[in-house]
Amino acid sequence: MIALDAMGGDLAPAATVEGALRAHRERGLDVLLVGDGQRLEAELRRNGSSSAELRIHHASEVVEMAEHPGQALRRKKDSSIRVCFDLVAGGECIGMVSAGNSGAVLAGALFVLGRLDHVDRPCIGGSLPTLKGAGRAVLVDMGANVDCTPLQLVQFALMGEVYAREILGVSHPRVGLVANGEEEGKGTDLTRAAAAALRQPHSGVSFGGYVEGKDVFSGDFDVIATDGFTGNVLLKTAEGAVWAFGQLLKRQIQASRVATAGALLMKSQLEQVKKRVDYEEVGGAPLLGVRGVAMIAHGRSTHRAILNAISGAEAFAQQHLQDDLSAAARRGEELFAQRAAS
Repeated sequence: MIALDAMGGDLAPAATVEGALRAHRERGLDVLLVGDGQRLEAELRRNGSSSAELRIHHASEVVEMAEHPGQALRRKKDSSIRVCFDLVAGGECIGMVSAGNSGAVLAGALFVLGRLDHVDRPCIGGSLPTLKGAGRAVLVDMGANVDCTPLQLVQFALMGEVYAREILGVSHPRVGLVANGEEEGKGTDLTRAAAAALRQPHSGVSFGGYVEGKDVFSGDFDVIATDGFTGNVLLKTAEGAVWAFGQLLKRQIQASRVATAGALLMKSQLEQVKKRVDYEEVGGAPLLGVRGVAMIAHGRSTHRAILNAISGAEAFAQQHLQDDLSAAARRGEELFAQRAAS
């Protein structure tokens, strides 16, 4: 069963409840709604359902988006985010999903679930569309760690490699680090130190070097590692570019009858392209490196995004990747220990 923070997100609880109902009805998933019992009952009734179909676990508080994450989690012990984590930690649920305060989700995962052995810092592992390869590439970190050390960056890359193999099904993921050029001398002290560690023959991964911005969506890399500041900017820029391109295309089509007719003929193809680049099709990004499953969904998640985030959390939980992620983090420690010894 997946615990859903039904109060999290700009469109909650309407979007979260509808998304949970669809996950249950269309995909047979068990979802526990966590939040204000009265409001959730009302949303279920509005969707022609009741707590007999989806259980509700009442939580009397909500972490607001503007609140300090750590302080809010400690002060609001009956918040929907905190209660979701308590349910996972207690074994009542196999994972949690939230479109609420992402900092609070990170804090809750650290405070309640704790880090896996050898993991210096957990990271957010999302995916981006690509032109070839598996069709998606893993981006780590997407925003959990604004600043990081070379060891942490290497661990992000190694945990992302596990995610690409086990979740995206890439047999031999090609790993790269975001930098301002392909040459070895490019980048910063951070990226150069991390790259030196990953280039070692015993790193256990196929390291392809630096990834320039133009190559992020090419499909030449299956795992793209960077610090959380750069990763979040990259992600938001990609979202904005996709939205702007869609608006420009729409305006050009509407400006011409011929273009409108052509668009109607290409409707199915255009819909397929839209699905490839729409974040709602992915739904959420898992937090890699904690003792449990925590899926962070977009703050503007609609019911469709929530549906896919719940499905993603269920799939991630079924893979039981904690041991593999911990082993990947340990390998990162060993790479730096061996470099120091030499």
